[in-house]
Amino acid sequence: MSRQASAGTWRAGVRRAIRICSRPGPWKRGPVLAALALLLGLLMLLHAQIPNRIGNLGSLVETFLPWFGVFVPVLLAGALWRRSASAVVALLLPVVVWLNLFGGLLSDKSHPGGDLTVVSQNVDAGNPDPAGTARDLAASAADVLALEEITPQARGAYEKGLAKAYPYHTVQGTVGLWSKLPLSDTRPVDTEMDAGPLAATKPAAVKLADNRALRTTVATDHGPLAVYVAHLGSVRVTPRTGFWTDSRDRNAHALGKAIAAEKNERVVLLGDLNGTTDDRAFAGITSRLHSVQDAAGDGFGFSWPASFPVARIDQILVRGVKPASSWVLPATGSDHLPVAARMSW
Repeated sequence: MSRQASAGTWRAGVRRAIRICSRPGPWKRGPVLAALALLLGLLMLLHAQIPNRIGNLGSLVETFLPWFGVFVPVLLAGALWRRSASAVVALLLPVVVWLNLFGGLLSDKSHPGGDLTVVSQNVDAGNPDPAGTARDLAASAADVLALEEITPQARGAYEKGLAKAYPYHTVQGTVGLWSKLPLSDTRPVDTEMDAGPLAATKPAAVKLADNRALRTTVATDHGPLAVYVAHLGSVRVTPRTGFWTDSRDRNAHALGKAIAAEKNERVVLLGDLNGTTDDRAFAGITSRLHSVQDAAGDGFGFSWPASFPVARIDQILVRGVKPASSWVLPATGSDHLPVAARMSW
């Protein structure tokens, strides 16, 4: 080999060594991925501290909080592609936080038994087949069945379709309860659907037609059970207002006050709350009642939308009874899935 060729080979080797030594090590690679992993973990860990002052951002995050876990495998794939040890280690924070928040929902906590089966569904004002929905719900064999968003046009179909299975029922505005057991002390619950100076001028009959919550007592073999059925105000996401929840939050506050004043030790709340129990807006309710899905469910129990459920906004919350199992029923003609639970004393 000539001296010139030897010198060229030596220089190429030096350049290659310099390049290798100048490459960032595994702990220095992927700083952006590591930062994103830490931010994701802190977002889930400190979700209650996210303010609602701007577009109800805190409530919006809490509504879809379980889905933030989807970003973990995405970031992990990026970390492995970049061979970034720092990013992999940083991902431990969101993994631990997510498992602490939702890991308990991954196992089946249901067990056999139970004395009373309850079912609740927002049957959808635009339901094209209320009679078919009534048949499906009657086939659930629930002892107590709650329906929300009943329209005057569809009310007859539900009453006719459920009459044979449920000898007792009440409809208060747009919500109703059908029961195999006697009902008493039934009344509408004021959830402040109407706000402002004109609310007091509405005639009682008009208010009842638009009523969206009721309270009744179900006579069980183990004593009286107070049952609430509620359909809280809708929420919207718009560029101008962000996550608009004004009516829902007002309804939730009023419903929380009604439950706080409830004298019966045994209480069940069935309904479409238009929000998840992680949302701070329901603190007045969830501080007094607990979710049957958390206590005795299998998985997240997402109920909306029926075509591809992403959130559990249809709830069964209880106190004074023991949830034995909780599950989601197959789709009917509604855009919400029915939710069900079995409980004992």
